[in-house]
Amino acid sequence: MPVTVRIPTVLRRLTGGRDEVATPGATVGEVFAAVGAEHQEFLGRITEGGEVRPFLNVFVNGDDIRFAQGLQTPVRDGDEVSIIPSIAGGR
Repeated sequence: MPVTVRIPTVLRRLTGGRDEVATPGATVGEVFAAVGAEHQEFLGRITEGGEVRPFLNVFVNGDDIRFAQGLQTPVRDGDEVSIIPSIAGGR
């Protein structure tokens, strides 16, 4: 069973409109690279300089990878990786 990556609405155009992508990988970075191999623009919009881009939050099974090992955070078959854009602005 591969890792499931949940794609937020604002980024679905990068995955052909798909809200989920299933792919193998041992770390979050490997999973993102695998998605990027299938969907060319994906990786460049998610990472920058080997880190998750600012204003994007990434969770593995609900745990924020910023408080784990970042893109080196391990994942296993059946895990769920969620990409959540930050929301800012308003009054």
